Amino acid sequence: MVLEKIRGIAKKSVVDEEFDVNEDYIEVDVSEAEKKQGKVIIRVDKLESFSDTERVVKHLRDGALVFLKIKNLREKDMGDLKRSVERIKKTIIAIGGDIVGIEQDWLILTPDYARIER
Repeated sequence: MVLEKIRGIAKKSVVDEEFDVNEDYIEVDVSEAEKKQGKVIIRVDKLESFSDTERVVKHLRDGALVFLKIKNLREKDMGDLKRSVERIKKTIIAIGGDIVGIEQDWLILTPDYARIER
C-alpha cells in the first residue's frame, strides 16, 4: 500500500513536469517517424561478372530486396555464376535472409525481415 502511494506520487510528478496538465490535448510531431517507417527498398540488378557480386551483397546488407538477373553470366561463364551464387548464399545465411530462383534467369534475394513463401 505504501509502495503504491510512492509509485503514484512519482508517476504524477513526472507527468506534471513533462506535460502541462491544464491543457486538453498534447501536440505530437510525427513527421520524422512517418518518413522512416514503412519504406522497403527493392532493387533490380544484373549479375554480369563475378565482380558484380560485391555490389549485390552490399545491397543485401543495406536491407534491400534484390531481384537479380543472372542470365548474362549464366550464358557467359557458368563457373563464375556458381562462385557468385555461393558468395551471395553465404551472405544471406549470415544476415538471416532468403534466396529463391525464378526459372533459370532470375534470383530473388531477401534480407532478414522478409521471407519467401514457397
